Amino acid sequence: MKLNELTLKEASEGLKEKKFSSVDIAKACLDRIKSVDKKINAYLLVDEEGALKSAKESDKRRNKGRAKSGIDGVPYNLKDVYCTKGMKTTAASKILEDFVPPYSATVYEKLSDAGAVLLGKVNTDEFTMGSSTEASAFGVTRNPWDLNRVSGGSSGGSAASVAADECIFSLGTDTGGSIRQPASFNSVAGLKVTYGLVSRYGVMSYASSFDTIGPLAKRVEDVAIILNLITGKDPKDGTTVTKKLPDYTKSFKNDAKKIKIGLPKEFFGKGIDTEVIKVISKAVEDIKKMGMEVEETSLSMTEYAIALYYIIAKSEVSSNLARFDGIKYGASTLKEVRDKRQETNLLSVYSRTRGQCLGAEAKRSIMLGTYTLSSGYYEAYYKKASQVRTLIKEEYEKNFQKFDLLLSPVSPTPAFKVGEKVSDPLKMYLSDVHTVPINPAGIPAMSVPAGFTKDGLPVGLQIMGPQLGESEILRFAKKFEENTPWHKEKPKI
Repeated sequence: MKLNELTLKEASEGLKEKKFSSVDIAKACLDRIKSVDKKINAYLLVDEEGALKSAKESDKRRNKGRAKSGIDGVPYNLKDVYCTKGMKTTAASKILEDFVPPYSATVYEKLSDAGAVLLGKVNTDEFTMGSSTEASAFGVTRNPWDLNRVSGGSSGGSAASVAADECIFSLGTDTGGSIRQPASFNSVAGLKVTYGLVSRYGVMSYASSFDTIGPLAKRVEDVAIILNLITGKDPKDGTTVTKKLPDYTKSFKNDAKKIKIGLPKEFFGKGIDTEVIKVISKAVEDIKKMGMEVEETSLSMTEYAIALYYIIAKSEVSSNLARFDGIKYGASTLKEVRDKRQETNLLSVYSRTRGQCLGAEAKRSIMLGTYTLSSGYYEAYYKKASQVRTLIKEEYEKNFQKFDLLLSPVSPTPAFKVGEKVSDPLKMYLSDVHTVPINPAGIPAMSVPAGFTKDGLPVGLQIMGPQLGESEILRFAKKFEENTPWHKEKPKI
């Protein structure tokens, strides 16, 4: 096995036992990026010099017996919405094409403190608004399993780079499915955490009341290792949890409890690809053979989830993107306006900068959100959507009084072809129909590899748990992983 193909646990153990060095793994990942990323376009920025420097420093610490953590020296990447002091952070947008943040995201600082080696930044839909990474200003990230298909979104660069072994793990964001859907499309493990479990400080916002930070990795146990390092209270993010959190790697030791699982019938209805149904049905049969109790249930409010999500999310976008105005930072048309001796006022700079530098989905989102929040429409749309959000949250809580976990397909289809949905925003939005309800409810959910279609396209199983139920999700996911072969498959690229 090549070093870039190692899981996080394997890499950590190998480094500890000095079977290889951090420089060795970093070089293996960098060589892989050079070899395949022209086909995939996962990376927007590769910091080869910085990565090798960090790797050498890690090796020096280990040689002195002073490793910062178990993952000291392990190479990873970040979705390009994590602010990194001194390193470009673009959010895959022309408006931030040359932006270098003066501060870093809390999660990046935590991983740096643990000694992890940052390889670079990976692609995303612009400001994370999308389901295919086609909304990136710097080109689509293609799926390593089929280069004619999308890698998903918005964490498409993260998922594709993990699947293609261009890193050991990655961090993405999930606002309405942006970790789980690309994880499913690329056959990797991806976790959307309970809202507030991980600090959002320094991570560019899409919809602040939905945004979560989470890992994408090659194995379930890798996710648990990362989670131990990035969770917890952050004084810079007032929404983070204050309670004492468990050691997630110990989730797998308590295997005696019998798990009761619910299958929401609304997630198995019309509009789901027959191949996806076949894969998930087989997964459910495997779960029953594992001795778990499975029963059908209902989440009747699911039909309203897409509508309420896009009303609230786009409203928050219109507010969050207001800061990109061509004055404070980022791209600006102020010089252009002056050079052409045109009228210079704030409105002309705002409108020209945003018009030229924001993409179609960002503009669409701003317009939808501004309309929703405008005079006369707030009560009809935003307030009503917020009320429905409460009902969805209550419905999930009621189900978790009866079931330990809920299961469903991650997406109604496998990865679709590049260009297939880009001209139809509604069809694109509906590709998130199974992941979107989780975010208004604020609960955790995970995608794990569940099988492949007859065309060899990955399909993910979505595991949903109660608030702060990550340990239960991870325990079940590990057991499923151990009893199925899908996580061992690799794309031939």
